[in-house]
Amino acid sequence: MAKVISQDTFDDVVKENVVEFSMTPSEAKEETIKQFEAQGINLANIIKDLSINPESGKPVINETVDQIKEHIGQKTEDTAQLLEQLATLDAECAKSLAHRVLAGKNGAHDSLITLLEQTLSSDSPNEELTRKCLEAVNSLTNKQPDLFDAEAMAVVLKLLSLEQSTTGREEITLLTLQWLQKACIMHEMNRQNIMNTPALKLMKPLLGKDKPRLVRELTAVFRFLVLDDDIRVEFGCAHEHARQIANEVLLPLVELLPAYQDPNVLADLLLTIGTLAVRQELCTAIDEAGGLKIVFEIMSSNLGEVRLNREGLKLLRALAGHDSVKAHIVQQGVAPIVKQLLETHQNNENIVAAALACVTTLTLRVKEHSAAFFETGIAEVIVEALRAHPKHKIVQRNGAWAIRNMVSRSRNQCETWISYGVEDLLNAAMTEHPSVEQDIKAALRDLGCNVHLREEWTGKAEKKIAA
Repeated sequence: MAKVISQDTFDDVVKENVVEFSMTPSEAKEETIKQFEAQGINLANIIKDLSINPESGKPVINETVDQIKEHIGQKTEDTAQLLEQLATLDAECAKSLAHRVLAGKNGAHDSLITLLEQTLSSDSPNEELTRKCLEAVNSLTNKQPDLFDAEAMAVVLKLLSLEQSTTGREEITLLTLQWLQKACIMHEMNRQNIMNTPALKLMKPLLGKDKPRLVRELTAVFRFLVLDDDIRVEFGCAHEHARQIANEVLLPLVELLPAYQDPNVLADLLLTIGTLAVRQELCTAIDEAGGLKIVFEIMSSNLGEVRLNREGLKLLRALAGHDSVKAHIVQQGVAPIVKQLLETHQNNENIVAAALACVTTLTLRVKEHSAAFFETGIAEVIVEALRAHPKHKIVQRNGAWAIRNMVSRSRNQCETWISYGVEDLLNAAMTEHPSVEQDIKAALRDLGCNVHLREEWTGKAEKKIAA
């Protein structure tokens, strides 16, 4: 069994080499590694690239945390040195997860929370100090959300309660929202704890016009609160969180859509609305608020924007989960827009896959919807899209779905589809992508083409069943 040492032991030897033998930090680390490897010690658990103070021989990250703790204990008013220390801690934590874990073990998180509490308790909080603390705690919490605790949540609530009177205050709010996002990723209990506080009530008033950065960070928090990515928890509360958030902010988000022209802000809004529309009554509420017309106008005005249109197509597909909303989507003229998108972005496999998935959902089991799409001449565009992406499995699968749903109740379309050469394309895709063979066979079957349907398994009865 390989021998191992602790990080402290490694750091002590590096320090000895620097102080006692006057080595440079790089020489000291190199010599230390050689010493331990010669003794057969496994250094896989050691952070070897820590920045070392050339005078003291100690890791900079450890020294910085100790200096911040010392400053908190002394309660001095001099913040210039503290700001430097916070910037150093931020830079060190940004290097790697190993650096952040080491800082966390040394008590960096508790120190930063204490600093924030002290700063916020004063009558006029130091905005620069608060911002530097938040930058450091953001770097520290990145990919280690376990550090986020009840004390941190209390600080977040105080920060969200601050008035947005200056640019500095807005910057503080943005950093606070980014901190919340990092606390949500891969941590179900943090998400539940956040939802059990007034945080949502405090975030809702921050939504508004002429606040593009705030809107983007807020919508990211809403989306992260409905993640279901924590393998440590058997059952999450993503659906319930989505319902609660939607009840508070869904309609305000829809109303914000006409207020922005920036494609990135619009894409975030569309993505968030689609993420929160998890129930039939929510889909209906978006429809009744005029959301469909707004989405169509945004997509038509920004045909060249890839991300915006991909999120728009996803949103329409989500809303089409409600049958009456699906009917309204087609009746209000979505078919020409989808056709235009397929023509404009035929070389972009992501848009093509999203558009084909949208056609699939909107034409499912509704003959009239299939006819509405077919009349736009979309059949030829779909066939050309499949021809342009023969190696992309998702495009081929979604194309097969779209064709199957369009012709299954409208056999009069089959001849047109076949005249465009779709049969050869589907047969080639079936050979190229055997994992989606059944989806492609379903499309060929409903097109009336020759297809070999193989019986995968035949049961054999032990006793003969009487006729």
